[in-house]
Amino acid sequence: MKPLKRPARRALLVVHVAVSVSWLGLTLGLLTLGITAYTTGDATLTESSYRAMKVFADWLLAPVVVITLVSGLVLSLGTPWGLARHHWVWIKFWITLVTGAATIFALRPGITQAAESGGVPDISLVAAPSVATGAYLFMTVISVLKPWGLTRRGRRFRAATADRRSGRAGRRTSEERLSPAA
Repeated sequence: MKPLKRPARRALLVVHVAVSVSWLGLTLGLLTLGITAYTTGDATLTESSYRAMKVFADWLLAPVVVITLVSGLVLSLGTPWGLARHHWVWIKFWITLVTGAATIFALRPGITQAAESGGVPDISLVAAPSVATGAYLFMTVISVLKPWGLTRRGRRFRAATADRRSGRAGRRTSEERLSPAA
């Protein structure tokens, strides 16, 4: 993919950060409602909490997941970070993919079922948002700290880029031509 121009990169970065933070906030809201529904002794409050969760799940979860994933992919492919060049980007991609799939295909149906159950407490609607919140906080930390350096692919890409810049691309020394590993 062609590198993004600075204005496009910045606009997309703002979208990605805003939507990612929204996903974290949405999950914290779902966790709060799930804890309320599970711990209260009032069946009416449990039912109301699950109905409120259903509104969030029906209107916000899927769009937020998709926009986060797509904006992150475009950013990674359109910037020097790359998708598989740095461990932190690669790990964020897979966590986003897994948590997004779990959100859409497991959490959403679970919320719908709980909302239709008539106020029966469900511990899975506390556990799932708890795990998701931990995953999103972890992704936030690695986005800021950018740990672990380059992947194998990233090291090869960096070496190839350095070779191209130095004019060595495609040329091997006599030692490299004689070496069986080359």
